[in-house]
Amino acid sequence: MSEPSHSRPAKVDKPNVSPLLKERDRRSLFDRVVEFLSPGPDSTDELIETLAEAEHREVIEPESRVMLEGVIRMAGMTAGDVMVAVKRMDLVDIDAPYEEILAQVIDTGHSRFPVFEGSRDNIIGILLAKDLLKLQRAPELNIRTLLRAPEFVPESKGLNELLREFRSNRSHLAIVIDEFGKTAGLLTIEDVLEEIVGEIEDEFDEDDGQSSIFTLADGSQRVAGDALIEDVNEIFGTQLPTEDFDTIGGLVAHEHGRVPPRGESVDVGGLRFTVMLARGGAVRWFKVVKAPQPDDSAES
Repeated sequence: MSEPSHSRPAKVDKPNVSPLLKERDRRSLFDRVVEFLSPGPDSTDELIETLAEAEHREVIEPESRVMLEGVIRMAGMTAGDVMVAVKRMDLVDIDAPYEEILAQVIDTGHSRFPVFEGSRDNIIGILLAKDLLKLQRAPELNIRTLLRAPEFVPESKGLNELLREFRSNRSHLAIVIDEFGKTAGLLTIEDVLEEIVGEIEDEFDEDDGQSSIFTLADGSQRVAGDALIEDVNEIFGTQLPTEDFDTIGGLVAHEHGRVPPRGESVDVGGLRFTVMLARGGAVRWFKVVKAPQPDDSAES
């Protein structure tokens, strides 16, 4: 009687695992080990320090680091942190004559203006400077018909969310309101983007430093904050000192003791400098006229 044969277990084929998958698994395990031994940053400050170290090691470019830092910081910022305060807003009165509105638009150089009726807190619309050209061709039109619907946002609104709304609504300006529903300021899409990419040059900026002084419609001058003091002296026939400062913005800030905000006026060397635009702790544009003399003010 023959002994029963011992059957060998059936061979089970192992699933084919591609080398790429094996390598991916090994890298994942390696990454987990590295993360366990050297955990990532736990705070925004640590993350920014990590970016600075990456730039130092030439892993990323300086411009990339600045943008990444801007994105990180913007995540914790609100509309109230970046807005232009209501006291420094350039508003248009709906009941003002057309000539007065046109002069204001030319002098300030903005592309969009909040329009109020009665009280400055009663914002009824947004006026685009280019829309005023329509009144030149059709004087019978009413300015009210040119107004765009205003967008209101609370001070607490996050910049990330606001930027998404700007893009989805294809809007460029929002009116910021406080907890009581009153106007607190305004915010543009440019203000938000500058928190990421840094200061955005506008159409009046010149890279070569030339053409930094422009004559406005009322005869005053629009002077860039980085205009040379020598150029200002030549235009106005003044003798502002050039020993300690090269730019007019530096001289005005020194004489005033601080950088003046938008809308503030400072008299220096017989000239009156009114801030038209200020960003990043520096004045971008002044409106400059001859300062009134004591005798003139007494007569008036």
